[in-house]
Amino acid sequence: MLDILITDATVLLPHAAGVARHQTVGIEAGRIALLRAADAEADAALGAAERIDGRGKLVMPGLVDCHTHTGQQLLKGRVLDELPMIWTRIMLPFESTLTPELMRLSAELSALEMIKSGTTSLVDAGSYFMDEAASVYEAAGLRATFSVSTMDQPGLPASIATTTDEAVAVADALYERWDGAAGGRIRVAYALRALMSCSEELIRRTAEHANERGALIQAHMNEYAAEVNYTLQSQGVRPFEYLERLGGVLSERFLGAHCLMLSEVEKNILVERGVKVCHCPFSNCAKATPETPSLRSRGVVEGLGTDGAAHGGLSLWAEMHLFRSIMNVTHGVPIADPAVMPARAIVNMATENGAAFMGTEGAGAVELGAVADLITVDLVNPGMYPTGNVVNTLVECAGAADVRDMVVDGRLVMRDREVLTLDEAAIMDRAADYQAHLDELADAAAHEAEKSGAVA
Repeated sequence: MLDILITDATVLLPHAAGVARHQTVGIEAGRIALLRAADAEADAALGAAERIDGRGKLVMPGLVDCHTHTGQQLLKGRVLDELPMIWTRIMLPFESTLTPELMRLSAELSALEMIKSGTTSLVDAGSYFMDEAASVYEAAGLRATFSVSTMDQPGLPASIATTTDEAVAVADALYERWDGAAGGRIRVAYALRALMSCSEELIRRTAEHANERGALIQAHMNEYAAEVNYTLQSQGVRPFEYLERLGGVLSERFLGAHCLMLSEVEKNILVERGVKVCHCPFSNCAKATPETPSLRSRGVVEGLGTDGAAHGGLSLWAEMHLFRSIMNVTHGVPIADPAVMPARAIVNMATENGAAFMGTEGAGAVELGAVADLITVDLVNPGMYPTGNVVNTLVECAGAADVRDMVVDGRLVMRDREVLTLDEAAIMDRAADYQAHLDELADAAAHEAEKSGAVA
């Protein structure tokens, strides 16, 4: 008997090459076990624990958020319009005040937002109390790779300051507790939060420990001019050149977030070492534009990320919309190429490339034997229907509310927009309590400002 049967659906073809209509998809033991033309009589005769009517729906790979920050979920609305560097002025101080309870609420809200917008997999850049986040993502049924925030430079808030030995030990402990949990859905990567905040010894030892375990390493790279200038001033070379000089850091297991300000030498290093890159369009608009077409032409694996809810929410659909426009205006218009980043390439970044970025073998496509990380998208609504090209319409028009169902590792996580793995109402009640707390703080600040003005 099949675990899940989706009947008479439209299916996104591998590499987003188009769609096949009137298809039946069967899922068993976490894999796509059946994929053929729909046949009402034959489909009715098939045994299945769960059935989904696929009429008017697109079955496609789940979206992969290649760079997010669970620990910044409660910062929504508090970053936009702020001057740089927001990481050192706002985000890091906020994360230093996290508690286990706040981290759990952050992860619960993150999981809900991702599930309801079609994100089946995520790479978390690392924060604090990551055991809380891991337990939530495990319960939610999502596929997650995450790290602990790893830094050892002086000047950090006391609550998160660590020595080199402490930073390495904490990363090792998280790896031992969680890597491979939930049948392999939960993985742990080693991390360098930012080169400006990591000593050379920490970089070397983090890489050594990751290499010993065959684990991924992730880092924020070339995101701000200040980061590039830091290694130029302290090491005499650019960030990727510095890591290359250290040896043993860069490989196909290295995940570089942002990678906006790359020299030609650095691009060549990415290619030679097989480094994977994630772009976060909304967040990056305040910093620089990535040279995505150039990297794509060199064969670099590029994924898409949200950079966390503090940067415009967790909808990868919104990131795809924006990314197409950014690529056109910065790279397409100067050379009169309106398809410098075609829709299929952008959909691939959010699906197949994302699976490759995470190292999830056999995922990212709707084909026989593939890992069953799937979503369905409503095609028959005023915002999506009718369409002359489904793939183009996904990039132009699709949004979080169009996602109807989600399957991760063969398990039904959401059905007809009802999340099955988390108590949405209870989580939103806890979020309301936190909102009341924020309102109290805002009222108190306004009162103090008014009082100060009266005194002046």
